[in-house]
Amino acid sequence: MEIPIKIDSTARHQLSATKHPVLRSIGRALPQNYYPQEVISAALWKEWDGSDAGRARFERLHRSVGVRGRHLALPMEDYRALDSFSKMNDKWIERATELGEEAVESALCQAGLVPTDIDHIFFTTVTGIASPSIDAKLINRMSMRPDIKRTPIFGLGCVGGAAGLARAADYLRAFPSHTALLVSVELCSLTLQLKDQSVANVIASGLFADGAAAVIVNGGEKNNEPHWPRTIASRSIFFHDTEQMMGWHIGDAGFEIVLSAGVPDLVRNKLRQGVDSFLSDQGLSRRDIKHWIAHTGGPKVLQAMEAALEIPRCALARTWKSLASIGNLSSASVLFVAADFLESNIARPGDYGMLLSVGPGFCGELVLLQW
Repeated sequence: MEIPIKIDSTARHQLSATKHPVLRSIGRALPQNYYPQEVISAALWKEWDGSDAGRARFERLHRSVGVRGRHLALPMEDYRALDSFSKMNDKWIERATELGEEAVESALCQAGLVPTDIDHIFFTTVTGIASPSIDAKLINRMSMRPDIKRTPIFGLGCVGGAAGLARAADYLRAFPSHTALLVSVELCSLTLQLKDQSVANVIASGLFADGAAAVIVNGGEKNNEPHWPRTIASRSIFFHDTEQMMGWHIGDAGFEIVLSAGVPDLVRNKLRQGVDSFLSDQGLSRRDIKHWIAHTGGPKVLQAMEAALEIPRCALARTWKSLASIGNLSSASVLFVAADFLESNIARPGDYGMLLSVGPGFCGELVLLQW
């Protein structure tokens, strides 16, 4: 009688290692204009009101988001001249192209590649509009190949970095000899609404910041370095009938924030089920995940993630640190946290990691990594 041989999940993933796309490098770019949170708060209050009445509450809301300082696309004094959506968006196109190129150059340098090595470019943003999209401008500026494929992604917000990585990995499973590039550029300061004094907009004006990230992902046929994490699988989680929780209302003045106070409760109550189902399909559980890489959604969202996943605060230490030092960069945030993690070099062969974000939809995106 033939006795079946049981292979555990770690061994199964390692046996199939050659088919999994590999995360090669993450480049980052931040504008040079950095301001402490209290400086930004004082300047915004002066523009909004300027009186002593309500100032304490305004500053308290800005302190509550846990951000110590942020990088802004422009010097602070330049924002006053951007008195229309058209002017803000024109500046967004200019700065998004510059910062995107800087992030891509960094990612290529780390991976030892040149622009013509890229077969497919994915671009994600939620803070500006361009057609052709910014990826087309980068192809021209960086002299990429004329046969390069393009996938611009708009509207995913904070979930866009994780989703973009997942879609790039999906593509590389079909084309394992290719190399993909994901570019995320978010210039949240160029969506500023000075006439909106709602609590949601006050919180957003204290939480969100500017930056760009670029990720190089190789197809499995190019996997020849064991220290690079492999993208084992991904899962999208969509929560029906939650469109009103987060996003933009796009009006005459541009991007107006939609942000419900119910977002943390939704994360707390729904995230665990989606994560557990995903891991179960991979023959894993939350106990198998040694490293958690989450986007910088703000203190209440991070606390909700910790509660839902039953993990201690130290498990998201890099996310908390990134939130405090540079704020929430929307889709780029999780990629900045992932870059910090890769630089730490603490993962060991066989370790599993989970990269995750939540955002407008309302939805979540999960990417399972293994070293």
